[in-house]
Amino acid sequence: MTGDDHLMTKGQPPSRFTLSAFSAPTLPLAALGLPLVVYLPEYYANHLGLNLAMVGFAFMAVRFSDIFLDPIFGEMMDRTRTRMGRFRPWMLLNTPVLALSTYMLFMAQKGVGPVYLWFWLALTYITYSAVVLAHTSWASVLSSDYNQRSRIYGFWQAGNVIGMILVLALPPVLSAMAHMDYAGGLQAMGWFIVLLLPLTILFATKVVGEPVNLAPVAHRPANLKAYFDLFKSDSVRRIMLADLTLGLAPGITGALFFFFFEQVKNLNKTEAGLMLLIYFIAALIGAPLWSRLSNAIGKHKALIVASIVYAVTQSALVFWPSISLPFMAVGLFLAGLPYAAAGVLLRSMLADVGDEERLNTSIDRTGLLYAVLAGTSKIGYALAVGVTYFGLDAMGFKAGGTDNSPEALLGLQVLYGVVPGLLALIAAWTFKDYGLDATRHSAIREALRQRDEAQTPKESA
Repeated sequence: MTGDDHLMTKGQPPSRFTLSAFSAPTLPLAALGLPLVVYLPEYYANHLGLNLAMVGFAFMAVRFSDIFLDPIFGEMMDRTRTRMGRFRPWMLLNTPVLALSTYMLFMAQKGVGPVYLWFWLALTYITYSAVVLAHTSWASVLSSDYNQRSRIYGFWQAGNVIGMILVLALPPVLSAMAHMDYAGGLQAMGWFIVLLLPLTILFATKVVGEPVNLAPVAHRPANLKAYFDLFKSDSVRRIMLADLTLGLAPGITGALFFFFFEQVKNLNKTEAGLMLLIYFIAALIGAPLWSRLSNAIGKHKALIVASIVYAVTQSALVFWPSISLPFMAVGLFLAGLPYAAAGVLLRSMLADVGDEERLNTSIDRTGLLYAVLAGTSKIGYALAVGVTYFGLDAMGFKAGGTDNSPEALLGLQVLYGVVPGLLALIAAWTFKDYGLDATRHSAIREALRQRDEAQTPKESA
């Protein structure tokens, strides 16, 4: 690492300033990720007049095709050797293109067609994926400690939630203060992201260091075999299944959020946006709680608890009476508390799996492991938009209508509340008898330390 980098020294945890600086890019990245699922599909279908099924297919197909780039990016990052490290250069190189494509996607006007949507959506997802993969992989190498990793990803997830809160606050604030319409609020979101992206990424990459490994890349084939070989690990398979289900669940609720609260709970768009804001405020409050719980009972047990809480509270929203906005806000607050758990705990657990893989194979596959995680997350969110929009269309649901049939509205309620709850219960079941706990990880770190010390004289000879 360079001399002016703020990074944990041996035996000392990263400071709050270091972790805050590191987490800064999550503000615009999360602010972009949320509208890609919640706002933009509905905006292109409802306000710009594109066909609902086509919009759903576009967001699903682009997300799916983008998945195949993740293992390539991950492998290339693991092979990157610079004095800045493996991951920071990837963030810096992709940021300008991401800012441009984001601008074009958010500033679209009526009259744009499918080609416009497909092109800018694809470019946005490709560069967004590279930056997010680099950032989450970088987090895993800031500490080798079991509990410190949960703390690092706790800051990371808190930054994500703050970014979502800030971008969610823009439309209602601008509507109240400047009487800006819905389209203007969406464009304000775009400007927020475009301006903040380069500032926060430059700040983080300058202030926070990265352990630099300039040793030659271990000889191994650079193909998809290395990617799929990771699934031989029981720990990887469990984490991927949980990430898939816990990505699909909020992806479904995000894609259907405005439809559900406007047409089932009879809120207007501003009121629904306020409920979404409360949901993420609760997620921000919950993020450090899940990290602390993991320190007390272990990461996988904390995730089981969070998944069960999510299943109960999310399903309860279907039956929660909308007698007043404050009462509805209570339901959204309870449902939001477990939201951050998966982001914190699964990524922290995967960092531990990286140590296990390095012990078993003598190869550092950090980037490739997080590419696997990125892939399952994308599958979940892609299915969420595509399948739910196709399902609503098949049931005769009208995106901009107020005369939907009882059957269409019932299907919307089942998709929004019941299905995500069942997916969360599957995630909880996944970690029954999970073996990579704090004790096992401590033994892995000790074995790695002994092996590294044994190899040091040979490397310096």
